[in-house]
Amino acid sequence: MKILRPKSKQTMPGSARKVFSGEIYDVYQWPQKMFDGSTVTFERLKRPDTVSIIPVTQDGKIIVAYEEQPSLKPVTTTIAGRVELDEDILAAAKRELLEETGYQAPDWGLLHAYQPMTKTEWVIFTFVARGCKKVAEQNLDPGEKIKLKFVSFNKFIEMAARGDFGEHELKIMALEAKLDPKKMAKLKLNLQK
Repeated sequence: MKILRPKSKQTMPGSARKVFSGEIYDVYQWPQKMFDGSTVTFERLKRPDTVSIIPVTQDGKIIVAYEEQPSLKPVTTTIAGRVELDEDILAAAKRELLEETGYQAPDWGLLHAYQPMTKTEWVIFTFVARGCKKVAEQNLDPGEKIKLKFVSFNKFIEMAARGDFGEHELKIMALEAKLDPKKMAKLKLNLQK
């Protein structure tokens, strides 16, 4: 599957230089000429891309995660994780699905990809993993506690529409589907092919 990375909402010029390297975020700066002829320093963050997975089991249930991490309140979320350096996007999604759920899927599709922030170079790729089957136990990072929940398509749409997953684009998709029967049918088809 050919996966194209969406274009940045704000391009970073070639003159930008990295001024800080963090565990997740790097900071870039560059001189930017303003309309009045003055020059100011612009900044941009860069971080590894993220994969988000909507796993659909063989019996049509959608797997969501009730996740806890140190210093964060527990949240309900899609299965998700960071793409490693030089890792293929789809390979990252398959790895995260297996690690966080113990499931694998034979059928994958890209639902959408977007950059959620203007001043941060970062893409979230949301995949649908259909026909999921349990093949192993969860293999969680030391900072993760994840309980899996299995919900119906309708429950998943309600959760997404409320913003339970925190993903803006998924919320918009769910709300549009609730307003338009054709969009609902298309989304259901995408999730349950």
